[in-house]
Amino acid sequence: MSWLPFLLARTLRRETPLATFSVAQSDLLAALAGKRVALIGNARALAETDFGAEIDSADLVIRINRAPMPSARSHGTRTDWLALATRLSAEDRTRIGPARYLWMSPKRKRLDWETATSPGFYLYPLTDYTRLHAALGAPPTTGAMMIDLIARSDMASLTLYGFDFFASLSLSGRRTAEQVPHDFTSEADWAADLMARDSRITLRKS
Repeated sequence: MSWLPFLLARTLRRETPLATFSVAQSDLLAALAGKRVALIGNARALAETDFGAEIDSADLVIRINRAPMPSARSHGTRTDWLALATRLSAEDRTRIGPARYLWMSPKRKRLDWETATSPGFYLYPLTDYTRLHAALGAPPTTGAMMIDLIARSDMASLTLYGFDFFASLSLSGRRTAEQVPHDFTSEADWAADLMARDSRITLRKS
């Protein structure tokens, strides 16, 4: 598909043609099989830790949105996959340099051509978003969507860093919990229940 039909499909929210840019979910989940995955959230408290080397030692390092990395000591340096719900500047693309982009937002109008045509691109299905939205009673964060997605794979382990469910706010901005459309209490309870049922998933507290 060329740029103009892509723009039309994006503007009119035509999911089927947009999905042709994406690898199949089965292929994405297969790429996680047997991997020790590090998923890096953007909690401010992570900046006060020494988890960087531990993060970089994972088989697969996944970061979120603009992926702030204030120091290698706390955040590491690698980014293999980047889960997005926002557009990136050229500077951020160069700085982060992921091998794969995943578009998680249901707001397809924000999806840009460079991301959609990147190698290994993945479009998070609206059906998965709707299911998780219903489970949480609120729009899920990009982090929650990624936890849900990775948990459905045959990964060896999933370690969460920088997830305190907005207790320390976000390195990505200055908004408070009241200014964002998510229910962080619900997400924290959901994640705790998931970890209780799946011993492969652990939370490293900042």
